[in-house]
Formats: sequence, structure tokens, C-alpha cells
Amino acid sequence: MGLGPRLELRQSQQLVMTPQLQLAIKLLTLTNVELEGWIAEELERNPLLAAGDAAEPPEPAGPSGVDAPPDALPAVDDASSAGLEALLRDGIGGGDGPLEADYTGERFHHDCGSDQPADWGEHAAQASGEDDGPDFERMAGGEAGLTEVLEAQATARFDGIDLAIARFIIDGLDEAGYLVEPLEDIADRLDVSPARAEAVLREVQMFDPAGVAARSLSECLIAQARAADRCDPAMEKLLNNLDLVARGDMAGLMRLCKLDREDIVDMIRELKSYDPKPGLRYGGETGTPVVPDVFVTRGTDGGWQISLNQATLPRLIIDRDYHSELAAGADKATHGFLNECVASANWLLKALDQRARTIIRVATEIVRLQQGFFEQGVSQLKPLTLRQVAELIEMHESTVSRVTSNKYLLCDRGQFELKYFFTSGVGSGDGETASALAVKDRIARLIAAEGEDVLSDDKLVELLIGEGFDIARRTVAKYREALGLGSSVQRRRARALRAA
Repeated sequence: MGLGPRLELRQSQQLVMTPQLQLAIKLLTLTNVELEGWIAEELERNPLLAAGDAAEPPEPAGPSGVDAPPDALPAVDDASSAGLEALLRDGIGGGDGPLEADYTGERFHHDCGSDQPADWGEHAAQASGEDDGPDFERMAGGEAGLTEVLEAQATARFDGIDLAIARFIIDGLDEAGYLVEPLEDIADRLDVSPARAEAVLREVQMFDPAGVAARSLSECLIAQARAADRCDPAMEKLLNNLDLVARGDMAGLMRLCKLDREDIVDMIRELKSYDPKPGLRYGGETGTPVVPDVFVTRGTDGGWQISLNQATLPRLIIDRDYHSELAAGADKATHGFLNECVASANWLLKALDQRARTIIRVATEIVRLQQGFFEQGVSQLKPLTLRQVAELIEMHESTVSRVTSNKYLLCDRGQFELKYFFTSGVGSGDGETASALAVKDRIARLIAAEGEDVLSDDKLVELLIGEGFDIARRTVAKYREALGLGSSVQRRRARALRAA
């Protein structure tokens, strides 16, 4: 049979997404804060859109109780909204579809600080262990940064070429205060000798805070010891061998420094008072406060109520009076423009409503499935996958992934990313599975409560199996390392250092 080119016609069906539908899918991934900025741009672009009275609560986005059935949500009968419903439910079959997302890359997140509502003050204080919330005004204050502080001291200390060297050194610091630009490059750029650049560097390291402009941790701590007039030969040897300090090798330190145990203990106690990252005293990058997207509160009937955080979102309306005023006596082109604006505004309102309903449905199902967590804490967290939630609410798995990414839930126990509630499982003796986060929490509690006898991984496995967890030693070691906890040998040495 001969091979040759030929033309063929094939018919196939596929869902063609309009730009509006693509943008509606994108809205699902935005947090409330990001959506607020996007809406502000849309208000400038569309003259018929207006922000309503923020004091008036919007219509409820859907049932807020955990027992509300998914089919209780009213459907939107708009053609484009119906297309969006189909995309959320069925997804896109192709590998390059706009709904494709990495919904298998599930990460574990810890609770973080939040901008708590006023009536949640007592719960927030109990959850965080603090009486007062974070001082955002102080965080946003105009305090001088590390560069300004050091340049002021350099101007008072140096002049001429030495001042230029000092400024180049200061410009080469990272936010922790370490010199990341090679000193030889600075000397070559200014055409000065390396010895002169080194002399200026030593002076800069004595600025406040002491230890800045260091090129290594040892150099940083030696500069602080020098500023405290504690940098004798023995201390310098100890600071140049921090690996022995980290291992808790007291015998090696005693041989190296030629001192007895009591002197080594005094030096280590002095070392604990030094700052390994002195530049962070003057800021660095200011953390952005996380605003919750969903509130979970206890209802009067004892159940859980789920609601969206409407405080960050304006109430959008279509200004009909302004439309009538512009349309009166307008030409054909103006009428066409106004019709486009009305259609765009109507679609936007429905897309935002669909977004709110989808988030509520996902959050409601999460709360229902993880009710033990909200009642008793992380020890009752159950294994959960995106596919389980997607099947229960009859939506595509990638839709659930987009809804849960970068969305935060605020409850009595603190603030958590929605992805926090999706964890893998570990077998248990009763035939059920326990969440990996619950097992991690139990490992952390066992290690925190260990007495004089440090628990080895084998002992942890024995204790966990006794509590009904079917877990292997390598899994315990993996979870322990993920929690940032050292091995039994490392913890024993760390305890010896703390006792010193």
C-alpha cells in the first residue's frame, strides 16, 4: 500500500470559551483583596457601573449552613452563566484547557495572623495566645531602614574615598545585614587596595547594629563579640568552629579552646545573646496581612454558619439613571457603546454572584467533612482530597483547586488556607484512616512532652502503634523532619546546650 498526502475533513465538538467565560474562571482564583483591586479597575473602565452603599449587606450568596443541600442554590439562566456552570461542573478535557490546574500539588499550611473583625477579639486572643492583635500601624510606619541607619553613621565616621567605599559596602548588603557583593569587586570598582577596603569593612562592622556587613555567620558573631569586648583568642576559636557548637561537642570545644567545661558554658551563654541576623532589626520586607475570604461561626442552633467576607468587596450596581441620561438623543455609535457597557455590567454581576456561590459551596462542604476539626482541633482532622469535594458538589476537580488556592477561612481556632484541610491519610487500627496533619500533631506533642529520656523514632513508632496508628518508622522520620524537629541525638545535644 502506497503512502501519500491526502486531505480529510473531520467533525468534532468542543466547548469554545469566550473571553467573558475565561475571565469568569480567572475570578475564582482571586482573593477578596485581589478582587477588590480588579473591581476598582472595572469601575473606571465601565461608566455604567457604580459602587453601592457599603453599609447595605448584599443578598446572600447561597445557603450558609453546613447541612444545606447543593441543589438549593438557585441557577442563573443567562447564556454565558450557563456556559460557566458547565465549565465549573465538567471542566475541560484537553490537557491545555483553561481549567487545567496543579490540583495534585497539595501543601500543608499553618495558621497565620489575621485582621480579625471586632467581635472576634476574644476568640482571636485565645487562638493566638496574645491579648492584642498585630499592630499594623506600627508595621506600616515610616521607620528608618537598615541602609539609612548605616549611611548616617558612615557619613559621620568617614569622608572622601573611605566614605565611597563604605557606601558601596552598604549598598551590597542583604536584608539580614550580610555583605553579598565580593569585597574585591568593590575595591576594583573604586580602584583602591583590598587592604583599604578591608579596613573600612571592619569599621562598618562596628556600626550599630554590630555585626552588619559580615560575609559569614562566624564573622558576624566575631564582630559582635569584638563590640562587646569579649573577643579573646578562646572566643574567636569557638566562633570559628560553630559546627562543633551546633553538634554540642563539648569535649571537642574544650580541647580546641584549652578551657574547662565551666568556661565553655560561659562562652556559649554569651554566644546565645548575639544576633545572627542583625540587619533584620531595621525591617526588611513587611509582611502583607492576610484577609480572610470566608468566616465560619457557630450558629444559634449549634451548627456552623459559613459566610463570605463582604467587607472588602463593594456592592456593585448598574446606574440606570445615568444610562438614560446618556442615551437620550445619542447617536447610533453611542447607543452601541452603552449597550456593550450594560451587557458587560450584567455579566460581571452574574459572574461575581457565581463566584460567591461556588466559594460558599466548597467551604460548606469542607466544614461539613472536617467538622471534627472545628469541634476538637487538628487531632480530629480527616484525610480529604479535592476529588471528594468535587464529586459531592458536582463540580470539576480543577474548579475546587482554583477555589481553594490562596483563599483563607477564619474560625474560632484561627485562620487557615482552604488547602490546609486537604491532607493525605495514615492507616489506623480501627480500619479508618487518620489525617497526616493529625499524626504530625501527635508526634509534635509526644516530643514536646518527652522527659529526661529522649524518644527515638523507633520509640515514637511504638507509641503511635499503641494509639492505633499504622505507621512505619520512615514515615515518622519524614513527618518529624517536616515539623523541623531534630533526631533524638540532635535533640539530646540541643538539650545539653540549653542546660548550659
